Amino acid sequence: MHNLFKGLFDSEYVTHISVTDFLLCMGISLVLGIILAFAYMYRSRYTKSFVVTLALLPTVVCVVIMLVNGNVGTGVAVAGAFSLVRFRSVPGSAKEICTLFLAMGSGLIAGMGYLGFAVLFTLVMVVIFLLYSRLDLGTKKNEALYKTMTITIPEDLDYTGVFDEIFAEYTSSCSLIRVKTTNMGSMYRLTYNVVLRDSSKEKEMIDKLRCRNGNLEISVSQQENIVAEL
Repeated sequence: MHNLFKGLFDSEYVTHISVTDFLLCMGISLVLGIILAFAYMYRSRYTKSFVVTLALLPTVVCVVIMLVNGNVGTGVAVAGAFSLVRFRSVPGSAKEICTLFLAMGSGLIAGMGYLGFAVLFTLVMVVIFLLYSRLDLGTKKNEALYKTMTITIPEDLDYTGVFDEIFAEYTSSCSLIRVKTTNMGSMYRLTYNVVLRDSSKEKEMIDKLRCRNGNLEISVSQQENIVAEL
């Protein structure tokens, strides 16, 4: 067990990396990348390019770390190069960023020669990643409360505070985010972001809004959750 988690380059007599050790580290990194890629594909929407990148990233990081091992200046330069690549990439979701960091972490550990720790780290994080993917963590309940409402009113109705009484009864927060004229200026279309107190009373609230706006069009949609993409 002690030898299993011993680093390949721990000996002070190691002045160069042998071809066997190089291929061993690359092989382990490729396997870890494939494991991470399959774990990400589980219950997730994905693209082929991202899955291939996730599978190859640990190997790339592993090789770079092996070649700059012991050189602080080169290591800082490589870290700067990785930062440039990160900021030039397309912004992704928090889940994608997390898996990229996991892939880089496993490649970093493998590149330092600690193959046992790299395998252990990857397996533990994959199990936790899959466990969290199956847990709801209250997301469905929150999604049912956050709504975007579009209400059409006639032009002779002052939209300033016209629905405040109804929103105060059925929502915990409400904000008017857009006002738009429609139907050749004879109507206004108001867009609100609301947080419902009780999702089961959504229809009851809409019925009261219909009585207030003259039974004109009202639409309710799921509110875009920008926070989830950070």
